[in-house]
Amino acid sequence: MARTASASRHAEQPPTPADAREKPTSADTNGKLAKVARTAEWPADAIERRPLDSLVPYAKNARLHSDAQVAQIAGSMREWGWTAPILVSDDGMIIAGHGRVLAARSLRLADAPVMIARGWSREKIAAYVIADNRLAENAAWDRDMLGAELASLQGFFDLSLTGFSKGEIEALCVIDLPELGVEYDENAANGVKYVTCPKCGHEFPR
Repeated sequence: MARTASASRHAEQPPTPADAREKPTSADTNGKLAKVARTAEWPADAIERRPLDSLVPYAKNARLHSDAQVAQIAGSMREWGWTAPILVSDDGMIIAGHGRVLAARSLRLADAPVMIARGWSREKIAAYVIADNRLAENAAWDRDMLGAELASLQGFFDLSLTGFSKGEIEALCVIDLPELGVEYDENAANGVKYVTCPKCGHEFPR
């Protein structure tokens, strides 16, 4: 019965155009956008649910998740639901999403949305575990825009769910600094007189 239903769902899906298997992915040496043919389905092309107990952590995962961070992730999941599926290997080993799995278990959820990296070698899995964690760290914040966004949300949303601490939020929301009435004199340093220590020869301002 389940096999018939599955076949029916696949039959209802529209056929994929031939050119849809080619996606622009990167720029070549001439600066032009290169096209790389897709030889296999992407993991995110199909998402299914699996019991949390069936997902096995990657034993060599170098990323650490503190209890505080897991609690933050759980708070996010409680507010917005599950927005990013877990990436797993063919045999259910977690490749990306260890923190989300820990948070889901703390919330006593029964299952998780997963996408499967079908046919990935152990080396490809190991490299992606590192890349998935590291690449996110290489991004930066536009602090002015971030501060403006946080300031606009104050009073309307619980900003602790964003992952920023109360002190960080307060500091980021200070957009316009008050005038202190003091002007910086670039020539002030020229009037400073120094005295030289007779023992070490170091100069100290008087």
